[in-house]
Amino acid sequence: MTQTQKDRPWLIRTYAGHSTAKASNALYRGNLAKGQTGLSVAFDLPTQTGYDSDHTLARGEVGKVGVPVCHLGDMRVLFDQIPLEQMNTSMTINATAPWLLALYIAVAEEQGADVSKLQGTVQNDLIKEYLSRGTYVCPPKPSLKMIADVAEYCYTNVPKWNPMNVCSYHLQEAGATPEQELAYALATAIAVLDELRPRVPAEDFPALCGRISFFVNAGIRFVTEMCKMRAFVDLWDEILQQRYGVENPKFRRFRYGVQVNSLGLTEQQPENNVYRILIEMLAVTLSKNARARAVQLPAWNEALGLPRPWDQQWSMRMQQILAYETDLLEYDDLFDGNPAVDAKVKELKEGARAELANLDSMGGAVASIEYMKSRLVDSNAERLNRIERNETVVVGVNKWIEGEASPLQTEDGGIMVVDPAVEQEQIDRLNTWRAERDEAAVTAALAALREAAQTGANIMEPSIAAAKAGATTGEWAEEMRTVYGTYRGPTGVSGSVSNKTEGLDDLRAAVDAVSDKLGRRLKFLVGKPGLDGHSNGAEQIAFRARDCGMDISYEGIRLTPEEIVAAAREDDAHVIGLSILSGSHLPLVKDVMERLRQAGLSHIPVVVGGIIPDEDAEKLKSMGVAKVYTPKNFELNSIMGDIVTLADPRNLAAE
Repeated sequence: MTQTQKDRPWLIRTYAGHSTAKASNALYRGNLAKGQTGLSVAFDLPTQTGYDSDHTLARGEVGKVGVPVCHLGDMRVLFDQIPLEQMNTSMTINATAPWLLALYIAVAEEQGADVSKLQGTVQNDLIKEYLSRGTYVCPPKPSLKMIADVAEYCYTNVPKWNPMNVCSYHLQEAGATPEQELAYALATAIAVLDELRPRVPAEDFPALCGRISFFVNAGIRFVTEMCKMRAFVDLWDEILQQRYGVENPKFRRFRYGVQVNSLGLTEQQPENNVYRILIEMLAVTLSKNARARAVQLPAWNEALGLPRPWDQQWSMRMQQILAYETDLLEYDDLFDGNPAVDAKVKELKEGARAELANLDSMGGAVASIEYMKSRLVDSNAERLNRIERNETVVVGVNKWIEGEASPLQTEDGGIMVVDPAVEQEQIDRLNTWRAERDEAAVTAALAALREAAQTGANIMEPSIAAAKAGATTGEWAEEMRTVYGTYRGPTGVSGSVSNKTEGLDDLRAAVDAVSDKLGRRLKFLVGKPGLDGHSNGAEQIAFRARDCGMDISYEGIRLTPEEIVAAAREDDAHVIGLSILSGSHLPLVKDVMERLRQAGLSHIPVVVGGIIPDEDAEKLKSMGVAKVYTPKNFELNSIMGDIVTLADPRNLAAE
């Protein structure tokens, strides 16, 4: 371990975007002025899933978890006064990645930029969307083709751009073990490289491998997480050399960005999250040989709602203090030759290799989506079980629960709230854009895009042409849906009871007793209205309800309120559970409750789970919601008890 010339710091980013393109632009320029060295764009759910802001499915979701970008005008405003040729921009976008990159390139050209000098990343990882995040549009095979289209285009035209960011971040958020995170991410990268290899001359393929980057997660067990990153470095090098014959070590480098774990951030005693975020950042910065190229940190209050600019600034200062005040960047790797680290890295690599071989025997990542999804749901269930049994200590949640009120949660509740009027204003701007564009040019551009998709040609050039003509996000995505079809991913929750029924005897007996009174098995319908693809909570509720003996109905993500009410009628549900993590709970739940009343089903108790401020919880209860659950309600058995009580005919009669 020797002192060396000081290394350059990693790219310092903040994942940001909300409300409107104009508001997000002001946020970006403010963050850059505060010392941020790269941009990381968060798009709202309609943009991520290919809908315009005025689409039925976009209702309540516009500007909530990111910025709405419907067309070239929105992208133009988003990067106003930000010279894209000098910027390194990460765009967290997957299903609509070709389109958002097309808009970005079109704006860069308007600015007079040399497109070949653009630097940045589109996440563009669809396989993890089927497994964890849920913002997919098309089936796996054509989605893989679109990933390759972007990579092939960028290789030729935007050579400094990372065309795909293999994203293991959401795998960990869905409960993946370190070995699963390693294996599933690397299997995804292999699937993409196999798709790409026939598209370029053999001598150019190593350079294309060198443009594939990764986006990872770092949890609280920071020694294990640091070892995981060292294992990633070794395994990626091994795969590129042995499977693909890449000889140049430069093209075998494991290049990754990171956002540290949001799964472990707590609603209880949220100020403790500052320490969690710092410790998790150490996992991806301490080891020089496995150090992140870019880091973005969540804010202390993300378990409560949307962080304010000050909250994001505080997380950025954390990075700056580590990078510029400490001596970390003056030394070679601190862990080389450490026997404990070497042993842990070896163990992780062996576990990951075994799982990779398992996936390979099934036909690779695309063929194994259903298997991987079910394994993630199982792993997440086990993680929650350990917290419930107090085997995993979470400070302020299941130990040292008593504490002082946080002075950081001021009169605004400690979070930013998006004005509901933003949605209508965005729709008005969209209608103006449509009215002022050249419809004939748009029609011709969309026809050319459709023809490219139908013939198997690369869709990037016609996508850029459509962007310049004035086409919208929803129109682009509709062409993809028309040609390639849509897809509904596996839920990972089977109808069969698992082997995780220990300690559920009393609940199972209670379900049996209430079912006897009802004259049939207690029917619990779990629904996810809106575009929110964060399904982990809904999956675990359905998983536990099933193991308690309930007859569950869970069809997965992205249901309309109309579909949920129709399912409640068809299934003759006794209790309905709604899960919404995007902050769109008020309009979506209101819609469901009104439709239940209109259908004569208002007698069915409704419970709601999500990141829901206390004020909103009271509003939901005033709509008729029986129970509201937030992340602090981590004891699933307590929730199960509530569902049994709500379904009991005696309690319904008493009401």
